[in-house]
Amino acid sequence: MIKITLPDGAVREYEKGVSALGVAKSISEGLARKVLAASINGQVWDATRPIEEDASLKLLTWDDGDGKSTFWHSSAHLMAEAVETAFPGVKFWVGPAIDKGFYYDMDLGDRKLTEEDLVVLEKKMNELAKQSNPYIRKSISKADALQYFVEKSDEYKLDLLQNLEDGTITFYTQGGFTDLCRGPHIPNTGFIKAIKLTSIAGAYWKGDEKNKQLTRVYGVTFPNQKELDEYLLMLEEAKKRDHRKLGKELGIYTMSDDVGQGLPLWMPNGTIIIEELERLAKTTETAAGYKRVVTPHIAKENLYLTSGHLPYYADSMFPPMEMDGEKYYLRAMNCPHHHKIFDAEPKSYKDLPYRIAEYGTCYRYEQSGELFGLMRVRCLHMNDAHIYCNREQFFSEFKAVNDLYIKYFKIFGVEKYVMRLSLHNPEKLGKKYVNEPELWKETEDMVRKVLVETGTPFIEVQDEAAFYGPKIDVQIWSAIGREFTLATNQVDFAQPRSFKLSFTNKNNEPEIPLIIHRAPLGTHERFIGFLLEHYAGKFPTWLAPIQVKVLPISDKFLDYAKEVEMALLQQGIRVEIDDKKKKIGKKIRDTELMKIPYMLIVGEKEVNEKVVSVRRQGKGDTGSFAVTEWIAQIKQEIENRQSID
Repeated sequence: MIKITLPDGAVREYEKGVSALGVAKSISEGLARKVLAASINGQVWDATRPIEEDASLKLLTWDDGDGKSTFWHSSAHLMAEAVETAFPGVKFWVGPAIDKGFYYDMDLGDRKLTEEDLVVLEKKMNELAKQSNPYIRKSISKADALQYFVEKSDEYKLDLLQNLEDGTITFYTQGGFTDLCRGPHIPNTGFIKAIKLTSIAGAYWKGDEKNKQLTRVYGVTFPNQKELDEYLLMLEEAKKRDHRKLGKELGIYTMSDDVGQGLPLWMPNGTIIIEELERLAKTTETAAGYKRVVTPHIAKENLYLTSGHLPYYADSMFPPMEMDGEKYYLRAMNCPHHHKIFDAEPKSYKDLPYRIAEYGTCYRYEQSGELFGLMRVRCLHMNDAHIYCNREQFFSEFKAVNDLYIKYFKIFGVEKYVMRLSLHNPEKLGKKYVNEPELWKETEDMVRKVLVETGTPFIEVQDEAAFYGPKIDVQIWSAIGREFTLATNQVDFAQPRSFKLSFTNKNNEPEIPLIIHRAPLGTHERFIGFLLEHYAGKFPTWLAPIQVKVLPISDKFLDYAKEVEMALLQQGIRVEIDDKKKKIGKKIRDTELMKIPYMLIVGEKEVNEKVVSVRRQGKGDTGSFAVTEWIAQIKQEIENRQSID
């Protein structure tokens, strides 16, 4: 007999070899019908896999993140089976679960998939799902696995096998499809009730543009049709809010092949948004005791060797330029430059905390296949700052940074967020992470304490820390529920040592500071991309590129329209006149499409009474106001940075 410990602490005894599904059935048949996978001693397993020794067990359903992930990974295998049925000879690379659904990369030879093919594949997937074929796990030797894929002439799976150790390799089979896979999977295909293949894309093998381009098919599945229908409605809304579409329509940014991939050009409207965000950040940071600095976009190789970026981050940096026998790199991070500013003058404990901030431009060589609008770019402008403090100051400083995030969330109407505490992996010390096990434990405990004692919602994620210390990645959700990684808040115990930074403590002895890296507004690129989708392009008045459009009913009223425009300009309000020869209805529609917050209609009545008729974006007519009265109202709205009501 073995002992199974359940999440509530209850311990039950079962025959050796019992599965998680068997445990679920012993509790309730209804529960068993919902179980997709299981967490065994913290590892996600097939619900049907035998348990051979005492273990802690958590049953995973659709309501659990790992349950969904298992469901979607199993759906990727189901799609692969359908593809293999339709296109014999297809070869597969990888088919992971993603945030919403799954994809599979495949080599179809000369065949090009179409939208019509997706409809056929969906139908086949539904047929296969209804067969309720079990997902069967089989351990296999490396030699046998290699032989299997040699016979299939599958260079993609053979490549994957090269990095796998003998004794760790498993195949999974459902129906007529077998694949190299570590799993886990759901019990059988019958759990998959609603299927939608959403798109076709190209993807370079291993993400390397020098390799062959494969076909990537995206899909999503659900345990019932209702959830799929709701998701598809959300997807349609997301398409309308796509920041790439809105960015073009609203004149926010553009891309040019002559400039280069991933290098956005900010147009006048986008530049106004940038300036408003910087004004918010600078005002807030000045009030919080930050001093502003400016540093170069490049530096000598030695700076990044000292910081550790070249050893740990070289793949994401642009190649060096050579001048006068020296190598120079475009900076991927601002921190090494800031450390040199800290070190430029002697510091004592009285100077701490020392806070310096910069909207610094960084350059990162993202793979071309990973570039995506403003969300993944090669040039980014970061709301960066570094806080140098001692251990006694750490709690209050780290808390103040978290408080700053929450303040910004309120301004931008972000209601759902979570802090993701990213920890190191002890097995990768010296490779991916600085080899300081005691400092890792100390700093991770320090960050966790701040989050727990301040009641900040957070989750813990292993093996996602920065190479120099633990970090918090800030996850936020837009108005339609799309998740974004906004920014980061990091602890650094390594670079103060590598740069030999110190301050004189109260005992007149040198002491090494801790560094907090923080960027509450992330980068202009990612944050404006988020805001475009969050607001659907309808920015609050303080942030809108054009805040007011004056619409004369005809040219007869153009002089008065110009008087109104001048009165607004003198108060710092961003305003334009639509003086084109078109009907007022067309002017209103055009202004609505450009998502400008306010329209001021001026005609004979307005001229005679020295008023303006006001229309609000999305709300229509709000009445007539004396010009000075209305200016006072909009100025208050702008100065208070009011969100959209």
